[in-house]
Amino acid sequence: MTKNASYILEMINNSHSHLTAEQIYLQLKEKNQAVVLSTVYNNLSYLYQEGLIRKIPVEGYPDRYDKILRHDHLVCRKCGQLSDILLEDLTEKLQNQLGISMLSYDLKIHYICEACQKKENEGEDS
Repeated sequence: MTKNASYILEMINNSHSHLTAEQIYLQLKEKNQAVVLSTVYNNLSYLYQEGLIRKIPVEGYPDRYDKILRHDHLVCRKCGQLSDILLEDLTEKLQNQLGISMLSYDLKIHYICEACQKKENEGEDS
């Protein structure tokens, strides 16, 4: 694993948010001025292919990257805010229902966050 890949993995594993490639690039650039965005994408692809990170696609927004830890996500339909949510692990139930051995699953629950609901309600009052 390259030095950049190791640093990116560490950055993702220590983050409390879901970083985009550009956010990772900007943080990495502080450590290494010579780094280019394609290096970040190549390393993210490598880490994802090796099963060391999760890639979370959110329609209409850049992909986000997350640590490998069993959890699911809430996604705001309005602003794209992504939040972790800990639910009961459904792997065994899904495997029994489907009759197959699963490697993983990705559950995203779409909703409208409190901030966007507030904006909508303020718009109705106008």
